[in-house]
Amino acid sequence: MRVKPVWVSVLLSVLALASGTSAWAGNTQVAVAANFAAPMKRIAQQFTQDTGHTATLVFGATGQLLANIQHGAPFDVLLAADQHTPQALVQSGAAAAQSRFTYATGRLALWSAQPNLSLGQHTLQSGNFKRLAMASPALAPYGLAAHQTLASLGISDAVQPRMVQGSSVTQAFQFVATGNADIGFVALSQIMTTGLIERGSAWLVPAALHAPIRQDAVLLQRAAGNEAATALMRYLRSAPAQSTLRAFGYE
Repeated sequence: MRVKPVWVSVLLSVLALASGTSAWAGNTQVAVAANFAAPMKRIAQQFTQDTGHTATLVFGATGQLLANIQHGAPFDVLLAADQHTPQALVQSGAAAAQSRFTYATGRLALWSAQPNLSLGQHTLQSGNFKRLAMASPALAPYGLAAHQTLASLGISDAVQPRMVQGSSVTQAFQFVATGNADIGFVALSQIMTTGLIERGSAWLVPAALHAPIRQDAVLLQRAAGNEAATALMRYLRSAPAQSTLRAFGYE
């Protein structure tokens, strides 16, 4: 068997450091809130390019992901759509308290798949629509924000007969995209990918009309000693990741 010269090992180490990647790159299993699917796919690619680590992504409603974790799903990181779920995992001992932080603040939009419409609060107050889609306030943070927006405008009871609710903001988006509702409350990230709204017509709901949609990340206990998992948590705070967040409409 040939023995690798010492200088070869040294050179490989130097090249790895120069390229910003690790010779011992690992993998991390990440549970991702559905509204964050598109930006996280891009961030995961950037993460691999910049660190050499890889991230396996699983998407779903935050409540569903929580249930999976409680039933032993092998996740290292949770990127939730709210702050409550990561906090509950910390309190139960399933996640590391010091790892929890807000990785994004989402924005709510009123959206129609039809282009060139003039949407605004006047659209809701006039009642000039057949069906209004939104996520369930009990199950989804974006549904709660939509519920609070209607309450702030004083029209909750007026729009109730025309309302169709989904279990998640993804389902609310699908109701509008498929024509089962003519307008709906969606996550801005579902219709924005390059800093511009690229599909249909939309009104960015003023943040003052609902509570902030703060989305927290947390490192789960299973990830103890997983370098790729801790590297991903750091990477979410990096300039490239933050730039991607803003391109999709997050703050």
